[in-house]
Amino acid sequence: MSSPDLLLPNEPSLSVDENVAIDWQPITLTLVEYPKGDFVGKLLAWISLAPLGIGAGFVALILFRRDLHTIVFFLGTLVNECLNILLKHWIQEPRPVSRAQIWTEYGMPSSHSQFMCFFSTYVLLFIFIRLHHINNSNSARFERLVRLLVLAICWTAAFLVCFGRIYLLYHTLSQVLIGALVGTVMGALWFLLTHFVLTPYFPMVVLWRVSELFLLRDTTLIPNILWFEYTVTRHEARARSRKLVSMKSQ
Repeated sequence: MSSPDLLLPNEPSLSVDENVAIDWQPITLTLVEYPKGDFVGKLLAWISLAPLGIGAGFVALILFRRDLHTIVFFLGTLVNECLNILLKHWIQEPRPVSRAQIWTEYGMPSSHSQFMCFFSTYVLLFIFIRLHHINNSNSARFERLVRLLVLAICWTAAFLVCFGRIYLLYHTLSQVLIGALVGTVMGALWFLLTHFVLTPYFPMVVLWRVSELFLLRDTTLIPNILWFEYTVTRHEARARSRKLVSMKSQ
């Protein structure tokens, strides 16, 4: 007869004291602390998660749109992040506050400010260089307002994230400023590389067998991809509806 105190062969036999003594390591990518009871600190802590939201948006766009430009943009954020890691381990400047948990990364430059300024700079150049020709439609004024709104949101988020890293004592002012500078330069360089060097090869890349296998596409020559997809989808839906009605009537 089995006893409830008996342990299974593969069951760990750690006591409560032994469990408490274990050195638990947090995932520092998502752990953000703020002063208890500080509403501004809590708000800035949530805003500092913006890079994670942008990264999730990239993954969703790549999975459902398969656009080469989006993929290259996302690769640029990864290159930017790798550069940040290299700079941190080269400079090895500590963060301003030593918290209870063990931080394995350094503070110079700030990865959050570098990421947000990379993203915002790329979007800025994309709108003013890549989309400058979309002004001949009847909704040109609305298009311009949308672009300005997108830019305002990007740079406001970048400022709040940078300010939050200082406010929450994750970085010094110099760490945030250097991160913003590196991110801005990297965003500009990556856009120029994509626009002038890589984009001309996109029509050839989509003809590769692997591109057909993963349904990769190039939308560079389509000025307004949202309107294009809307009209194509509407036309196809109407055509299939008429065909279905015709088949039922026979």
